[in-house]
Amino acid sequence: MREKEKSMKANIKWLDDPQVFRVNQSNAHSDHVCYATREEVETTSSLKQSLNGTWRFYYSPNPSVRPKTFYKKDFDACSFDEITVPSHIELANYDKIHYINTMYPWEGHVFRRPPFTTSPEKEAEGIFSTAKDNPVGSYLTTFRLEEGLKGKQISIHFAGVEQAMFLWLNGHFIGYAEDSFTPSEFDLTPYLEEENILAVEVYKRSTAAFLEDQDFFRFFGIFRDVFLVARGQNHLEDLWIKPRLDDKCQNGKLEVDLSFEQVAQNSQLNVAILDPEGKEIYQQQYPLKEQMTIRIDGFENVALWGHFQPNLYKLELETIDEEKRVTEYIDYSFGFRKIEIKDKIIYFNGKRMIINGVNRHEWHPKKGRAITIEDMEKDLAIIKNAKINGVRTSHYPNQITWYYLCDQAGIHVMAETNLESHGSWQKMGAFEPSYNVPGAVPQWQAAVLDRAKTNFETLKNHPSILFWSLGNESYAEENIRQMNDYFKKVDPDRLVHYEGNFPNPAFEDSISDVKSCMYAPPEEIVDYLENKAEKPFILCEYMHDMGNSLGGMDSYMTLLDRYEMYQGGYIWDFKDQAIQVTDPITGREVMRYGGDFDDKPSDYEFSGNGIVFADRQEKPAMQEVRYYYEKYSK
Repeated sequence: MREKEKSMKANIKWLDDPQVFRVNQSNAHSDHVCYATREEVETTSSLKQSLNGTWRFYYSPNPSVRPKTFYKKDFDACSFDEITVPSHIELANYDKIHYINTMYPWEGHVFRRPPFTTSPEKEAEGIFSTAKDNPVGSYLTTFRLEEGLKGKQISIHFAGVEQAMFLWLNGHFIGYAEDSFTPSEFDLTPYLEEENILAVEVYKRSTAAFLEDQDFFRFFGIFRDVFLVARGQNHLEDLWIKPRLDDKCQNGKLEVDLSFEQVAQNSQLNVAILDPEGKEIYQQQYPLKEQMTIRIDGFENVALWGHFQPNLYKLELETIDEEKRVTEYIDYSFGFRKIEIKDKIIYFNGKRMIINGVNRHEWHPKKGRAITIEDMEKDLAIIKNAKINGVRTSHYPNQITWYYLCDQAGIHVMAETNLESHGSWQKMGAFEPSYNVPGAVPQWQAAVLDRAKTNFETLKNHPSILFWSLGNESYAEENIRQMNDYFKKVDPDRLVHYEGNFPNPAFEDSISDVKSCMYAPPEEIVDYLENKAEKPFILCEYMHDMGNSLGGMDSYMTLLDRYEMYQGGYIWDFKDQAIQVTDPITGREVMRYGGDFDDKPSDYEFSGNGIVFADRQEKPAMQEVRYYYEKYSK
């Protein structure tokens, strides 16, 4: 942290400016876990300390009445309540539960336009910082460093905070972050003491709200894990594993880019690779450097990663100081697989790809999006049983654990960037993009490129990810084209997906490797494939399973037999978004959907489109899904 950054003060006006979305944050990096020794892999890393649990908490209905000095060391928090971290503030009985699909949640109550869209000179000062409809959550907790973290540089990792957060440690301002669904990390080292007071101020709305207009319940708060990470001598900061196959998908080679910090003199790096059976097939020691690239050829007759056989190799890294002591140990599983387009057809591992997919929100009927690994494992078991082979992470990056589980289960992933600005270009069903963001507005470009970069940098090593998705329903202009160009530049081995260019055909050729549509009737798909096909066709959403729905699925599935360029799609969607409550009259546990909380504007029962109910009970439609997806499993 630079001296200038140390003395910086928090500024609530950042909420109003789309050009300010990260302050003093560490750079995004791979999601590897560092251990002090190899043995810790079987238990827990002594270089990591969880801060989950019970925190002190104060709810304010708007910024003007928040406890402005709560972060100071001498602040008296006796009036604060308690809250569980991670969780949503609304589900802890504060604020109002609100579901809406395409419109912004303030429509009909407050007039707002995205800054710099109606007038290039106008920044809309106060649009959120002085708003009466912008609740604030003030969080406090204390901690002491555990033994394994002492004497090292310390970062704090917030896996998900919705929607804008300010951070202080021991009265010192640390940083600011937006982007609710990707990790935010900050260096705490300069201000650590023996007993530490951590303060987090979370706002429900900022200019990020214009970019996070997804079809879901609008929550806020610290809803994913919070933990400390120790960065000691010879620390691995970033890892990029790039396995590649030859044209026959038979033999492979490996390139690994490594970034280390605090490299000690005469340190070494031990590198080993294990095959899917656990047999060591490579071992070598290298002099440790800050930047390293390791290239390994000669992987013959590789075991491919795929849906039916998700074969995973393992990379093991061990840093050694000049006294021959282990300073860090890391392992990471990777897979050899290849996705490519040839003759306008998507091939996966040399065979035509068929997507038997589903869109999935993170959801639990009592915890909302604050789900656990057990919740993910239960979802995945249903997905596998339904013969689903692919998941689109609609419409934001999921918890990191989900991608590891998909690696192991052979579920391919369309990894969506946290972007949807539906309400800025479509009003009551009509296209009206006069104040669309990100559009081509220069002041919004950096924010969306940062979201793309964080998505990529965090998740780049997962073999399950075959597509990077630029976001959902955000129209198409120059800034989204820049996102497409970014992904193609940094990761040419994967495909890029985007559906939202259809209202603006001028960008059809320059955004997305595939022709992607939502809910196109079969005859429209046939017309495209027979008369104007330039790209392989997928349905990123189809078979909208709302109410007694999902009939006629065969009219889509049989297209797979007729047209090689038709590659399948992702059902909308996996699970109902419904909240389980106790009915005050009957005392029974019941599910409540959009509109059941006197939430307006609302899209009501549109929160219930799943092939399973919110509690994972299968709907009758699942019989149709399982029948056809099994029939077309290849």
